[in-house]
Amino acid sequence: MNPKQLIVKCYAEQDGDCWVAVCLNFNLATQGGSFEEAKSKLEEQIAFYVNEALQDKDYGSQLLNRRAPVSSWLIYYFIRLSSLFFHNGTVIFDEMMPLRIA
Repeated sequence: MNPKQLIVKCYAEQDGDCWVAVCLNFNLATQGGSFEEAKSKLEEQIAFYVNEALQDKDYGSQLLNRRAPVSSWLIYYFIRLSSLFFHNGTVIFDEMMPLRIA
């Protein structure tokens, strides 16, 4: 497995009083009152999702290849590009995919 395959792309954006964090590789999202809370919830959700997918012998590979829609990826790349010039309540971050020893 390529080491880059172990990293999932994520972003978070402020929406009023809450933050929404999105994992593009698995099409998962959470929200929280702060960036740290939304990111922490997303980390937990990714770990649970990957663990469940690894245990599913019938559909596990499909679950691990479930991507967010193109519109979400466009938002991610727009945020990534715009963050070079200004900060507007959005954050790009990568997460290591949680693995367990077989």
